[in-house]
Parts: sequence; C-alpha cells; structure tokens
Amino acid sequence: MKTGQNPPIQRYSTVAIVLHWVLALAILTAFVVGVTVEDMPLSPSKIKLINWHKWAGIAILLLSVLRLAWRLTHRPPALPERIQQAMPGWQTQAYHATHHLMYALFFVVPLLGWAYSSAKGYPIVWFGVLPLPDLMPVNKELADSIKELHGAAAFALIGLVALHVGAALKHQFIDKDGLLERMRPGR
Repeated sequence: MKTGQNPPIQRYSTVAIVLHWVLALAILTAFVVGVTVEDMPLSPSKIKLINWHKWAGIAILLLSVLRLAWRLTHRPPALPERIQQAMPGWQTQAYHATHHLMYALFFVVPLLGWAYSSAKGYPIVWFGVLPLPDLMPVNKELADSIKELHGAAAFALIGLVALHVGAALKHQFIDKDGLLERMRPGR
C-alpha cells in the first residue's frame, strides 16, 4: 500500500451479508404486503396475501434469531478508524441507536403480528403445513390494540430502515468513504 492510501475496508462475513440482505428483502416484502391487504375488501386474494404476510413474519422472526446468534458469536468488523474520526459524535450515536432499535424491532414486529393473529382467533399455519401455537387466548378487544401496535412498530422499523439506507447512501455518494463495501454482496 502506498503512503497516503486508505487501508482496505474490512468486510462482513458472507453469512452476515446474506442474512442482512435476505432479512432486508423479507422485511420490505412483508411491509408492502401488510400495507396492501389493509385496504383490500375481503376476498380469497386478501386471505392468501394475509397468509403470505404471516408466513413472512415467522420467517423474519427465525432469520432474526439466526442473525442475532451469528452477530453474538461472530464479531462484526469495526468501523474503520478514518471513518470513526470523520463522523461527528451524534452520527456515531445515531449509528448505534439505529442498529439496536432495528434489531429490537426485528423481533417485536413479528411477535406482535403473531400475538394479534392469536388474539383475533386466526391460527398461523406456517406455509400451510406447520401449525404454530397461539401466543394468547382469543380476545377481540386486545387484538385491536395489538394490531395498532403491530402497525406502529412496522412503520417505525421501515422508518429506521429508510434512515439506515439513507446513511449508507450518504457514505457512498457524499462522503465517498467506501463504507458500503462492508455489506455489498459479491466480490
């Protein structure tokens, strides 16, 4: 390496990268389906989409468990020193807070969806084959409250995802510091 050149960016592991992008795609898809079915009249298509939404939610929950287990057993690469030094303190705090809140919501959103489905009296049969236990007894009033929480948590997660994407794009196109390379698929 020549003097004055920045050291190469240390990348996440292949497993971490795959889990990141699969989870991102699953979350965005589940969110779009959830918003779409909200205004649909009752029909076989709506019921099919609701089931897909539930299946995606359970898949997201399982992927989140895998991702957290991987993260706890495989330390992610540290932010490069030059990037840490260039970031104001509030950006570093936002970086950590956003990641922690997203991880929490990876679990909260699908668990609230599962709880809503249970309280409403609609069982979840994952991919039409594996019946899952209800998280609570049927309670229509509680179901309505849980549905609101599920929706609010889903919108909060999407907001954090947008913030996360915006920050990654800022690093790529404004700061031009190569940070996005850490999580880019391929290579």
